[in-house]
Amino acid sequence: MQITPELVEACRRGDAGAFERFVRQTNRSIYTVVLRIVGNPDDAADVTQDVYIRIWRSIRGFRGDANIATWVHRIATNAALTHLKKRGRLAAPMEEEQMAERLATVDDEDQRLSAAEVERAVERLPDAYRPLIVLKDMYGMTCEEIAEQMGMTEGAVKVRLFRARRKLAEDLTQGGVVVPMRKKKVQP
Repeated sequence: MQITPELVEACRRGDAGAFERFVRQTNRSIYTVVLRIVGNPDDAADVTQDVYIRIWRSIRGFRGDANIATWVHRIATNAALTHLKKRGRLAAPMEEEQMAERLATVDDEDQRLSAAEVERAVERLPDAYRPLIVLKDMYGMTCEEIAEQMGMTEGAVKVRLFRARRKLAEDLTQGGVVVPMRKKKVQP
């Protein structure tokens, strides 16, 4: 998402035409992140509209401390998470636990998953898990950032992320894909 500082400044001044260009330039990216989190195209369209309302109302206060794309992404993520919470589809945070395992990477070229297979499997995840996978593994956010956005502890994010990845691996395994799990190290 490439947004010029001049376009941002014009939007900050309240230029409706500039904001329209801003929407055209960012719409696909914002809709995609929202859809991945909420998992429903109709809901994603509604949330995306809400995102732009939030941006329009708050862009005058944008100071430029963060990259505009990061700021917009955060608004979109928060709006999607708020949507899930309002619908009661996001489970309450879990207690902290140690994350014991992680999915291992697949080295065999024949076993690699296509992006479409993974995307479909992510869509099938429960609403309590899907946002974590999307934010961490698709958008590269840290567990700390996810915890802050979702109102959870960092430990709870790690636990839920582990469970989400395990559920994803189980789903893919049931579909005939071999997903190796790294074994827990046993201390003598």
